[in-house]
Amino acid sequence: MNGKILKTLEYSKIIDKLAQHAATSLGKAAALELQPISELDNVNEMLQATDEAYAADRLKGSAPFGGVSDIRSALHRSKIGGTLNPSELLSVGSTSRGGRRVKKHIMAIHEGHPIPLLRGLADHVQEHKSLEDQIFSCIGEEAEVLDSASMELASIRRELRSGESRIREKLEAMIRSSSVQKMLQDAIVTLRGDRFVIPVKAEYRSSFGGIIHDQSGSGATLFIEPEAIVAMNNKLRELKASEIREIEKILQMLTAAVADCADDLLINSDILGQLDFTFAKARLAHSMKASRPRMNDRGFIKLKRGRHPLIEQAKVVPLDIELGNSYSSIIVTGPNTGGKTVTLKTIGLLSLMAMSGLFVPVEEGSQLCVFDAIYADIGDEQSIEQSLSTFSSHLTNIISILGEMTSKSLVLLDELGAGTDPAEGSALAIAILEHVHSKGCRIVATTHYSELKAYAYNRKGVINASMEFDVATLSPTYRLLVGVPGRSNAFAIAERLGLHRSIIERAAGEVSEEDQRIESMIASLEENRLSAELERQTAEELRREMEELRAKLKAERERFQEQKDKLLEKSKDEARQVLAKAKAEAEAIIADLRKQALAEGASIKEHKLIEARRKLEEAAPKEPVRKRSVSTSGKQEKLEVGDEVKVLSLNQKGFIVEMHSSEATVQLGILKMKVALEDMELMKAKQSTAPAPVKNAASLKRTRGDDVKMELDLRGESLEEAIMEVDRFLDESFLAGMGQVYLIHGKGTGVLRSGIQQYLRKHSHVKSFRSGNYGEGGIGVTVAELK
Repeated sequence: MNGKILKTLEYSKIIDKLAQHAATSLGKAAALELQPISELDNVNEMLQATDEAYAADRLKGSAPFGGVSDIRSALHRSKIGGTLNPSELLSVGSTSRGGRRVKKHIMAIHEGHPIPLLRGLADHVQEHKSLEDQIFSCIGEEAEVLDSASMELASIRRELRSGESRIREKLEAMIRSSSVQKMLQDAIVTLRGDRFVIPVKAEYRSSFGGIIHDQSGSGATLFIEPEAIVAMNNKLRELKASEIREIEKILQMLTAAVADCADDLLINSDILGQLDFTFAKARLAHSMKASRPRMNDRGFIKLKRGRHPLIEQAKVVPLDIELGNSYSSIIVTGPNTGGKTVTLKTIGLLSLMAMSGLFVPVEEGSQLCVFDAIYADIGDEQSIEQSLSTFSSHLTNIISILGEMTSKSLVLLDELGAGTDPAEGSALAIAILEHVHSKGCRIVATTHYSELKAYAYNRKGVINASMEFDVATLSPTYRLLVGVPGRSNAFAIAERLGLHRSIIERAAGEVSEEDQRIESMIASLEENRLSAELERQTAEELRREMEELRAKLKAERERFQEQKDKLLEKSKDEARQVLAKAKAEAEAIIADLRKQALAEGASIKEHKLIEARRKLEEAAPKEPVRKRSVSTSGKQEKLEVGDEVKVLSLNQKGFIVEMHSSEATVQLGILKMKVALEDMELMKAKQSTAPAPVKNAASLKRTRGDDVKMELDLRGESLEEAIMEVDRFLDESFLAGMGQVYLIHGKGTGVLRSGIQQYLRKHSHVKSFRSGNYGEGGIGVTVAELK
């Protein structure tokens, strides 16, 4: 790609941003070398790698490139016999270890979320943990050779430390002496050239024996090595020389180990640089809120809300444009400062980024093309006064483009034909556009000339476009309008600014009738466009509101159904718990009755107890039964008065006492209610002599024949229903000559018990009453004595 074009479209600024996101110098170097390519398969592979890194970065964060550095020069020196210093060896070990961490990170992501391209790269990273361990056991974090590097080095350093300690002790003893202190400038021990010395006043030079190693700037102080420690300092110097030789041996040994792995480590460096570069592309995409475009090689561009990546996201106006299907050339007309140049740069720069394997700031569904070259003649000069030299410069550039372009090129021309006579400039512009269009290139050109509006209107494959301008505010909106040529808003602007109406009318009279018709046509098109845009926005808002309402209703319906299911399940659980408790109490009562009967010698019929258990089990809650309609059209038996039916919604049996057109009155125990025919199921047709409706009798214990009952179970009934049952039961018991009866009302809240006992106080058949004793049900039963 031509370097001048890359500079014109500010491609280098994108590369600089990319390099800033690299974690290593290897990745930064790879980023700075990035260039657009023209092979579709290679571009798609690069974009796929960026996509994988984007997903990996989102799932697990950036790969751990800490410790990885550019060690290639050190590796090459090790191969030719050079000795690496501790810092270089530490970098080799850290880079090898960092490569292992990066490989492990990518392999772990690949197991849960396939990233085949990155996994393929990471798989080629060679691991050399033994080399790392060897280096780190000899070289410390501060790039110093450790005592543990060899036994000889440890021994030498122990002697060094011991010798230094003895020298310091001897010198400190000397400077504490009163005879020596008067000769010292300061009572301290210091070093000069790896030799321990003390600062002696110059006037005592002849009185203080030893070797002078240095003096102060003023000459008043001499740094003397006393004769008593000369031999000891000499020994230290010999030990230090031995230490240096031992360190050199250790470094040579480690360098040899690095040289054995140098080829693998060079490959690792290239791979790590490529991986870091790929993750840098992903991080750049995150920062720009960019997405992966679909690529093609047929010259088709479709940008959906494309943004110039170098303009702040809060300020940039998104661009919607399509090129290469119905039309291959777009002619953008309109005044200056409307955003035409930014439009050209956006199209060109996004194309270059995509061809470099970078995500671009567009919405999903955008498409870009892999061109063999992109050519641009874009000047930043926005003045309408252009010199001949400027015109010549632009024309020279255009001539170069015309000579190099192919049918697979993208050509961007800004202010085509400007800088010369309008008549000649417009004619030249039309000729250049016609030539480029005939070659099959994709071209986007901007111009001031109104003559090009007619050219685009009449030419197949060429379309007009303009930058929207708000006359009310006298400012551009920077929106590209494809299909609408630019208007000359000079008269409208002049009138808004206060130019006298007569002058404007005079100026309008100078405009040809054809130009006036064109302007009127453009004004009509723009008015229709604005109207259609408004209607589209209204329809879009209505559609969005409808979608939100539908989603809300769906969510509420699902929530209601969920709550309904939960409440139903909860009520079933509660009913089962109540029943289980009642059954337990009933079993306990029956057991107590058996014990009491055995103790009193009374007899209880066992089958009556079994029957009581069965009725209790039948009271268990059952799954709701789906309603089945009962036909009255003759296909099924018609329902008649006296038929025994089952009310499906209540799961209760009863008898029909009255028939109506679509419902019937059903006797359910002591209750009568109207029930829809669809809610009934025929159980048994009426007999010749229909039995009178009888309330399901409660479980009673009989003593004087089978027709006499002494217990009445009222649990679950309302107070009003219970009093009616008690009144009937007391009448029957009184007529049967019963002396005592049991009213079972349960414990509950006590409302039913209180109401029944209040009623018994006033009843004529009741002599007295009391709550049940132990074994009789306690306060859940009222025992009434009859007169």
